[in-house]
Amino acid sequence: MINKFVKGRVYVFIDAANIFYTQKTLGWRISYEKLKQYFNDECGKNLGKMFVYTATDSERPQQKKFLDMLEINEYIVRTKEVKRIRVTKGVYEWKGDFDVELTIDAMDNAREFDTAILLSGDSDFAPIVKRMKENGKKVIIMSAKHHISRELIELSDKYINLKKLRDKIEFLK
Repeated sequence: MINKFVKGRVYVFIDAANIFYTQKTLGWRISYEKLKQYFNDECGKNLGKMFVYTATDSERPQQKKFLDMLEINEYIVRTKEVKRIRVTKGVYEWKGDFDVELTIDAMDNAREFDTAILLSGDSDFAPIVKRMKENGKKVIIMSAKHHISRELIELSDKYINLKKLRDKIEFLK
């Protein structure tokens, strides 16, 4: 599906927090093993680095299994401890944004790829998508309806609804 939209070397950037909530909307989970296989099948030898940005919670040791699986599957994993932010008295929000880290990796590696695939629907990434396009990069956005900003769709060379890839990337127990 994506092989006709990519050119040259392909790097993948995955905003895991955004994808976590996207999965809730989709009603099914994504297998990162199958996702890697999908990119291998579609991009072949042109597939380069695959980055995953995910917040960790030291009070949830079961996350180690997830992080280990990512590393076994050759993802470059960027982590930081989740922050608990007080919204109002007794109400907290958990934050683990990686907008800056993803942007830095994209800029630091810009000479090494021709196509960037971004798995996120967060409009905060619009400036980096715009910059990559200005620098001649192709940008493919993968997300889902109700989790994708119109701005990202308009800026991208191609938007792919993850729902269409269910048979290829769904996690099955």
